Amino acid sequence: MRQQLTVLTLGVTDLDESKRFYIDGLGWTPTLDVPGEVVFFQIAGGQLLALFGKRDLEADADGQALSDPGAAPISLGYNVDSEAEVVEALAQAEAAGATIIKPAQRADFGGFHGYFADPSGFRWEVVYNAGFHIADDGTVSIGAVP
Repeated sequence: MRQQLTVLTLGVTDLDESKRFYIDGLGWTPTLDVPGEVVFFQIAGGQLLALFGKRDLEADADGQALSDPGAAPISLGYNVDSEAEVVEALAQAEAAGATIIKPAQRADFGGFHGYFADPSGFRWEVVYNAGFHIADDGTVSIGAVP
């Protein structure tokens, strides 16, 4: 795996309230806003910050309990360039001692993804999304999804 973090997803308790905080309160401009589902902001170093409903994030990670008091409601995103790279990255993480939470599979948004937890329980989503483009310097941009 490349040493990079492309998306930090916060599992928020109230998506609309969180959007108001970041957009109206802090003055941030969304890069992509899917009403009622998710909002992305471009942040330092070309990375993305995503706001996603806490329960939706839990469901997306195959029920990995975010309600567990020891589990932070976040996931760390590792975007790759193909479905094969999703499978390879998950296998590498598992060989290194990670627990596979959700095996590589089709995602509801049309991409391909899986989740693993590192030895401390932090969740990583390994994802191929044709609409996300990662430059050589790690900058993430969002384009049209084919």
